[in-house]
Amino acid sequence: MSQAPAPLSTWARNIAPSPTLAVDAKAKALLAAGEDVCGFAAGEPDFDTPEHIKEACIAALKAGKTKYAPTPGIEPLRQAIADKYAADYGLKVAPSQVIVSPGGKFSCYLTILAVCSPGDEVIIPAPFWVSYPEMVKLAGATPKIVLADDTTGFRLTPAMLEAAITPRTRLIIINSPSNPTGAVYSRAELEAIAAVALRHNCYVMSDEIYEHLTYDGATPTCFATLGADIGARTITVSGFSKPYAMTGWRLGTTVAPAPIAKAVAELQSQTSSNATTFAQYGALAALKEKEKTRAALAQMLAAFDRRRKFLHAELSKIPGVRCLLAQGAFYLFPNISSFGLKSEEFCTRLLDEQKVAAVHGSAFGAEGYLRLSYATSDEIIAKGVSRLAKFCSGLSK
Repeated sequence: MSQAPAPLSTWARNIAPSPTLAVDAKAKALLAAGEDVCGFAAGEPDFDTPEHIKEACIAALKAGKTKYAPTPGIEPLRQAIADKYAADYGLKVAPSQVIVSPGGKFSCYLTILAVCSPGDEVIIPAPFWVSYPEMVKLAGATPKIVLADDTTGFRLTPAMLEAAITPRTRLIIINSPSNPTGAVYSRAELEAIAAVALRHNCYVMSDEIYEHLTYDGATPTCFATLGADIGARTITVSGFSKPYAMTGWRLGTTVAPAPIAKAVAELQSQTSSNATTFAQYGALAALKEKEKTRAALAQMLAAFDRRRKFLHAELSKIPGVRCLLAQGAFYLFPNISSFGLKSEEFCTRLLDEQKVAAVHGSAFGAEGYLRLSYATSDEIIAKGVSRLAKFCSGLSK
């Protein structure tokens, strides 16, 4: 008698669901049921997409821009993205090196697929964005996690990287500004990492999705500008979700050396075909109508900065909580290890007992922490951090 085949593939059986989306979904379900939940889980701006971007998309729809687009993206948008990198960072790339994908997440995945094979290793500094290790596994490669905790400011050091590299290391992932910590690497720190990557002939995927969200004079560095040699081995991923409040539009970008850009486009042609055509015209407006976009971004940044400082100040008042002040993105990553609970249990109880939704640090490869997003209203932040203080006080007794 023949044995029944496994119902699911190896990939499906081994993939882990997104913890951040799971916590956010649970919080939204409680809200829908009438519970007074303070949600700190969602990694998206609480602002609406700027009007000029929406209007450009509406105009594209009315103009019949509803058919297939070129796989790498519409030519005007790819040119505008190339122009942006030239203007912002002095990085000269051709539009043919730019790929527009359905979401920054997909840009990351296609990049990993383009350069990694089974047997390869990918170095991922922790705390990491939750999807990196799963994407690496889906490519058949092996994630190699290197913990860079709050003692190093959540930044990977050259010595830590050097110690983790093996002959199988193919790719290093860098995310600055960081999700989940808000850490921003200095140019000098990135230059030191680039030197190690070059010495071992590794590619670097630099996730710069939060590049426009920095505070206190912190300056984002485009990794590909650190020199011609490392630029030839750097794949830059970014997108429109975070700086332009366009999370639901699903528009990511990849800027890469020509052979890798070609491979990413070919992979995309067999998976998603192209990013949504009319959405790309909204993205084009975000880049072309610069004054309107700068004004909208400045409004968001001012709100995020105010919330960042308030949340950090309140967290710092809670006995047993230690928290670095983030320089970028819209997250704080407090250390709650002093309470003696695993971070997942801490967050489960926090939601059950105080109706505060946060994501446990273990989801990001860093036990003993939790991620709080301040991309939510001032009222929710004030109420939520007060409840968190009450919860921590109960644990301390």
